[in-house]
Amino acid sequence: MSLQPPPSITPRQMTLLRIVASMAWSDGNLATEEVDLMLDRFSHLFTSDPEQQKGLQQELREYLVQNIPLSELVPKLESLEERKLVLQLGYEVIVSSSRTPDEEKINQEEAAAYQQLMQLLDLPPEAVAEVEATNRSSEPQAGIVDSLVNQLQKFIHG
Repeated sequence: MSLQPPPSITPRQMTLLRIVASMAWSDGNLATEEVDLMLDRFSHLFTSDPEQQKGLQQELREYLVQNIPLSELVPKLESLEERKLVLQLGYEVIVSSSRTPDEEKINQEEAAAYQQLMQLLDLPPEAVAEVEATNRSSEPQAGIVDSLVNQLQKFIHG
């Protein structure tokens, strides 16, 4: 049995990825749409080279299937900006996971995970209100995704 080499992203980036994956796992099912969304967004954030993006997506796919509890991951966040970003990303991921047109966008398990995430993040009420206002005013499609990607780029590279 060989050991897997360390990921080609930083521990801080890995923490963000794993928290988002944990939110995706909240309903007990990591949907293909969720995996694809996370891999696409994170690979574009971590490298601009298309070949490296493909390799990174393959590499990170293995980490996404590991369901690590939020309570282990959230304490690793270092700043208010990281915590706000995680709340936005967590919301984006859980609304991307409805499996049928008749299914609610956010099911009970996902809503409970979002509440747990909010508690663990311990954000000031005005920060939560800001994030939730952004979430309500945007459909979880190109607009919010592009906005989150831009925020992540500034956060990670700036």
